Amino acid sequence: MSNVTVNNPIYSITPFTTLDYPEHLASIFWFAKCNMACPYCYNPRIVKEKGSISTHEALEFLSRRIGRLDSVVLSGGECTLYPLLEDFCAEIKALGFQIKIDTNGSNPQIIQRLVEQKLIDYIALDYKAPYSKYKTITSRNDFELFSQTLDYLIASNLAFEIRTTLHSDLLTINDINTIIDDLISRHYPYTYYLQNYLHVEETLGQTKMQQNILNTQLLNHTLPIELRNFR
Repeated sequence: MSNVTVNNPIYSITPFTTLDYPEHLASIFWFAKCNMACPYCYNPRIVKEKGSISTHEALEFLSRRIGRLDSVVLSGGECTLYPLLEDFCAEIKALGFQIKIDTNGSNPQIIQRLVEQKLIDYIALDYKAPYSKYKTITSRNDFELFSQTLDYLIASNLAFEIRTTLHSDLLTINDINTIIDDLISRHYPYTYYLQNYLHVEETLGQTKMQQNILNTQLLNHTLPIELRNFR
């Protein structure tokens, strides 16, 4: 967390989106810095560079949009790295907005505090890879922290989703089915979202366009699956 700028933690703001928070009109606050290094990440500047927007400026932005938006998405980067996130969420809530968080799940204690204080309304939790490939994809050896977050959310009453970004040269059908089997064994009750990697030139790991073609018919459909960005 030492690399996270406390005074200006936000890299940029997307003023309006109808896609990132289901059934809500939202803005997105992109928090600078991340504790993972996923090669397909299309936000390398957000991960590598410092933020330039203070939470005070972000709150002023929201105060001008009361009645026009109903929610805020906290994304990144990894927003749970910001040490004053609970206070910031409380201030957003005081303005009357709902909050969605996009997270890699590496900070289960922070997630738990936010949920218990009723400071967030929805979470999109990234299941980056099965245990066997987790370090390869994320450059971190802490699958257990993600696992704690996942188990906590399943046991909670908070609405959330699990999603995986699929680059078919990095994750195979067997890898995805391993994730699905794990979710079933944990009694995950919602839809699993599989997001197809869409190639951009600038990624964190200079990832190439995927060459393999995923046969979605081979997926384990015991769990409800929704495919995103598959043509």
